[in-house]
Amino acid sequence: MADINFLNELVIQVRRDILRQVHNVNSGHPGGSLGCTEFFVALYQVLMHRKDSFSLDGIDEDIFFLSNGHISPVFYSVLSRSGYFPIEELKTFRLINSRLQGHPTTHEGLPGVRIASGSLGQGISVSIGAAQTKKLNNDPYLIYTLCGDGELQEGQNWEAIMYAAGNKIDNLIVSVDLNGQQIDGSTNSVLPMGNLRSKFEAFGWDVIDIEEGNNLEAIIKGMKLAKEKTGKGKPICVLLHTVMGHGVDFMMHTHAWHGIAPNDEQLEIALAQNPETLGDY
Repeated sequence: MADINFLNELVIQVRRDILRQVHNVNSGHPGGSLGCTEFFVALYQVLMHRKDSFSLDGIDEDIFFLSNGHISPVFYSVLSRSGYFPIEELKTFRLINSRLQGHPTTHEGLPGVRIASGSLGQGISVSIGAAQTKKLNNDPYLIYTLCGDGELQEGQNWEAIMYAAGNKIDNLIVSVDLNGQQIDGSTNSVLPMGNLRSKFEAFGWDVIDIEEGNNLEAIIKGMKLAKEKTGKGKPICVLLHTVMGHGVDFMMHTHAWHGIAPNDEQLEIALAQNPETLGDY
């Protein structure tokens, strides 16, 4: 495992990348990206088995699908800092003809991106198909996906969740960014979903809670437990209790920063709270 001090430094640098990307073009989604920074760093630096070179087929390696594609700033940052493409390319975020569009797409050929994910609610379905393909090919590696709690309000998810359990898709780990916020307010005020643990369990899933969803060591421990539970006849759900806007005090605990970029003054305040560690792009 990578040194925990390095990983925590990387988390801070990824936060800086997120803030700078959305500020540069005055658009994007910083809140959820900041809240999932520790998860992405843990996933790509510690948990997933990856090949040295990227291929779309993902044979003989773990595969990750991002369902809530609007948090692309954190995805792009961690991909670049994990060697998928040059870090300097982060400067092109959301620019015309860039490979780094606001929501990940595939026709630009960006390494690390296997599906277009802008329309919410589809990631679990795609992941199930990939997981079944691995089973048919006797490929022992895992499928990971991340979805937002707000997008679970869409019905397609629950058909997929039912299907995965009914077909014993036990090489699948679905993590839910459980921050309680979405673009129009709190998830409870937009459409209450009740107890997600009870719902997933009622649909036949094995569920793990990571209460400290912005703590690297807690995430690594919880996700390793999730991996240990694979191969036992049930899909795995990880409820990742995060804070939207984590790491920037004026962005935390509110939906207001779901899709708004900081201005010049706000950027400087946010960057001061996350001092440079590994070098900006």
